[in-house]
Amino acid sequence: MTSVAEILKTKSDHTVQSIAPTDTVRHALQRMADKSIGALLVMDGDALVGIFTERDYARKIALQGRSSVDTRVLEVMTPRVVVVRPEQRSDECMALMTQRRLRHLPVVEGERVVGLISIGDLVKNIISEQQFTIEQLEHYISGQR
Repeated sequence: MTSVAEILKTKSDHTVQSIAPTDTVRHALQRMADKSIGALLVMDGDALVGIFTERDYARKIALQGRSSVDTRVLEVMTPRVVVVRPEQRSDECMALMTQRRLRHLPVVEGERVVGLISIGDLVKNIISEQQFTIEQLEHYISGQR
């Protein structure tokens, strides 16, 4: 199984996208649209204080009739963030995401955020591992080395 650190290395953009808790939801949505991403880490300086996702917007702004222009990220973010460490395996992350119904996991080393992995990153990794296994089995069956 692949480690989270190895998955982070394969990502084309290593920049962790974040927003301040005092920024507006509108600003967060624009940032997410500009970067084509579904979540932003909410950072107060170097401290991870929450995560803001498309799900937060749908449930806490759109469904409640709130204004994204007037609402601060702090008011609607998910404050209890489930994190993983770089040495954790992809299957552990997939199980965690499935059990907790999460789509994004911040990667933390010590107290420092070093990355963010998504369910898409994990699926891509699993497909790659399975393709490698298939190729190895095909070579074994056909007698090629």
